[in-house]
Amino acid sequence: MSLSCGIIGLPNVGKSCVFNALTNAGAESANYPFCTIDPNYGVVTVPDSRLDQLAELLQPEQVIPATIAFVDIAGLVKGASEGKGKGNAFLSHIREADLLIHVVRCFEDPDVVHVEPDLNPLRDIDIIESELLFKDLETLERRIENARNMAKSGERTLRLQVELLLELKKHIEKGLPVRSWPQWDPRHPALSNLFFLTTKRIIYLCNIAEQNLPDGKDSPLVRAVIDHANTIGSPVIVACAQLEAEIAELEDEEKADFLEAIGLEESGFNRLVRASYRELDRITFFTTRSSQLRAWTVRNGTKAPQAAGVIHTDMEKGFIRAETIDWHQLLETGSEATARERGLIRSEGREYPVRDGDVILFRFNV
Repeated sequence: MSLSCGIIGLPNVGKSCVFNALTNAGAESANYPFCTIDPNYGVVTVPDSRLDQLAELLQPEQVIPATIAFVDIAGLVKGASEGKGKGNAFLSHIREADLLIHVVRCFEDPDVVHVEPDLNPLRDIDIIESELLFKDLETLERRIENARNMAKSGERTLRLQVELLLELKKHIEKGLPVRSWPQWDPRHPALSNLFFLTTKRIIYLCNIAEQNLPDGKDSPLVRAVIDHANTIGSPVIVACAQLEAEIAELEDEEKADFLEAIGLEESGFNRLVRASYRELDRITFFTTRSSQLRAWTVRNGTKAPQAAGVIHTDMEKGFIRAETIDWHQLLETGSEATARERGLIRSEGREYPVRDGDVILFRFNV
């Protein structure tokens, strides 16, 4: 299941550095606005120590981790919802993302230009979020106009749809995102296929100066972002994007030594990848067949047949059962054969919700 995270923010706040640190893709990063015009795409593996431990036990010929795609999107400026800057392109690429990583500049550096006259993270956040709201309001007003024309027939259902849309308009005009509207339901006929931008979850990434490491949360600039994020239930990751981009170019052993030297247990962007995975409400299950150990991504609560369908549609159509064991139990027993002998491998049916960390053999018949 492909997941996509859009990296957004004002121009020149470090989005391309973040992208490079995540993907080691070498996207252009320079000291001028709109360095990124066309979006950069990269796929990142999800750090998972369980996969590493299972690989050590099972010694498969191939190990395939779960992945997330990241997209470095052109910077946004005031008026983007009206097409200013790279606004239209920016907003169209946001629609394609499942989750937004909002990079916020939290460092002082006179040598790095800023599109605004001073450094103010909360103002920068407001610029971005206001533009997303303006675009959603524009989208909604077009739907309201169409719905009103259809409602002229007098059909009660259509009139009720217009009333619902007008309630949502009031909500947006208060400066509130669509995701916080109590009646939001993308399955409702009046709301379907609108692709609102403010329905997407956000992770804030505070881009700090290297001298503020290892923590950075004591900075008043970072503290302001954290306080804002707490009001909307969004996570915050604190990292130095430039340093993380340099760390990404090191070999694994060198990375560990470097992180220890600067007082960090792991890179900020490992934390960001995992936070993205959690924020999208995804879990991981594992399969171990054909000398291959593989991590698969599904939404939390996915039933066994649909999880099998992520591997191949034929497996969902012909699903019989899922033979399942928790990854930790498999490690403790030392092998699948021993686990089976001890009766630890369960046989689960169609209504079984796959759990995070399950090791599964799907039985199916086509």
